[in-house]
Amino acid sequence: MGDSDFEDDESDQSTSKATEDTTAMDVKKGKDIQGILWDRMNTTRDRYRQARLQQYANFENIPNSGRTSEKECTPAEKGQLYYEFQHNTRSVKSTILHFQLRNLVWATTRHDVYLMSYYSVLHWSALTCKKQEIIDLQGHVTPCEKHQGNFSEGFYRTQVSTLAVKHNLLVTGGFHGEIICKFLDRQGISYCCKSTHDDNGITNSLEIYEKPSGSLHFLASNNDCGVRDFDMEKFQICNHFRFAWPVNHTSLSPDGKLAVMVGDNPEGLLVDANSGKTVHDLCGHLDYSFASAWNPDGRTFATGNQDKTCRVWDIRNLSESIAVLRGNIGAIRSIRYTCDGKFMAMAEPADFIHIFDVESGYSRKQELDFFGEIAGISFSPDTEALFVGVHDRAYSSLLQYNQRRFYSYLDLAL
Repeated sequence: MGDSDFEDDESDQSTSKATEDTTAMDVKKGKDIQGILWDRMNTTRDRYRQARLQQYANFENIPNSGRTSEKECTPAEKGQLYYEFQHNTRSVKSTILHFQLRNLVWATTRHDVYLMSYYSVLHWSALTCKKQEIIDLQGHVTPCEKHQGNFSEGFYRTQVSTLAVKHNLLVTGGFHGEIICKFLDRQGISYCCKSTHDDNGITNSLEIYEKPSGSLHFLASNNDCGVRDFDMEKFQICNHFRFAWPVNHTSLSPDGKLAVMVGDNPEGLLVDANSGKTVHDLCGHLDYSFASAWNPDGRTFATGNQDKTCRVWDIRNLSESIAVLRGNIGAIRSIRYTCDGKFMAMAEPADFIHIFDVESGYSRKQELDFFGEIAGISFSPDTEALFVGVHDRAYSSLLQYNQRRFYSYLDLAL
């Protein structure tokens, strides 16, 4: 990889080559959740953690943005336990290709996860503990259906920069504007196209959604400053919005009327999803943003930035954010809400995921602490599971956490 958040990381963890999975029972017996054999290292976990906190170099496009943002941050009480470690799968290797784009893990149920692993799109079943290759991007990928605008020649060795899976549709976006669409209940690839022919046309993010009519669409945000709306019934672009800067992430409101757009500008935008016209500027961040997400309540949303903060906004008053949440070592590169809106998770580039209690006003949180670059995070639609893709030279894996449940009535019965 070229420039990245972790190019200076000289971890010596490769001394351990343990490949077995880790279960919740193993952890209770004292095993590290990632299977790292600390007793064979020349350091302890605590000392290595302190070294990472001090030495990890956050990537910034605007110098000192992370340091300057510290004074605004909203304090949050740590130590909560909302999601408990369940399983670490070492046979599934999560990978990333672009150090700023971290949306490569998607859960469609509490048992079904889709993720990128080198040149493969994989499906992992947490129920059967089996993986299956869904798309092999190493060779030649061609569509098997005929649609107007389908790129029948297909693509060779597609480098995937972003992924989305929802409503039985899987879409990958590539470094050169490649779009590959597969319906999970059909054989083969349904649709291939180039969303842009611009030399700087990397696909930064994808958002799959349903129109009120029930038709399936997705939004593709590209580095050529464009956001394109694809109609998957007609297999064509039905809308193309252009902006003054590269759009790194787009999130659609639950009612489909508004969209949050963030990119290579400290200011984000709230826009009309049908016209692309700006409703309000989002002022407060100090660097470029690469993450956004709507609370299912449709009133609040969050944006993640390289200034190490996540800002929460309320559409009823957008003059300033209602909360400024800070990470530990780096940019906020991925944000997810649970479908019931009770929790919001924000992921740093590496090592830390913060799960906030939304109902507390983001004043309480759980901190997930591990080692490795984060390829993506995804709550299951029923909120029961949280999956984390970890990319590391020695310890790439898929982490699973399950929501902690309190069955006090059973305790009373006992």
